[in-house]
Amino acid sequence: QVLLVESGGGSVQAGGSLRLSCASSGITVSTSCMGWFRQAPGKGREGVASIERFGPPGYADSVKGRFTISKDNANILYLQMNSLKPEDTAKYYCAARFCDEIEYRYWGQGTQVTVST
Repeated sequence: QVLLVESGGGSVQAGGSLRLSCASSGITVSTSCMGWFRQAPGKGREGVASIERFGPPGYADSVKGRFTISKDNANILYLQMNSLKPEDTAKYYCAARFCDEIEYRYWGQGTQVTVST
């Protein structure tokens, strides 16, 4: 059974930073394709960042230069978020897929990020 549990969300002022973590079990983060998504109230889900087994990570244009996705040997996926803006306010989800598939198969419950002016 695959389990993804996000943490690290919270409230921060614009310009601040947060680091989200996604603790994973049932999969090996280092060899899986992982991503961070977010959904703001009244809006659709948006891909924020993704990381494959090989190659550079990918980022949405709205977060390039501010967010960094990474993973470690402890089976944890991270999202470092700097220079946060009010428009970054959303619930953030981590997700995993088999790298030979397109759709993300496994999802966490999400963690709320709120950025105030």
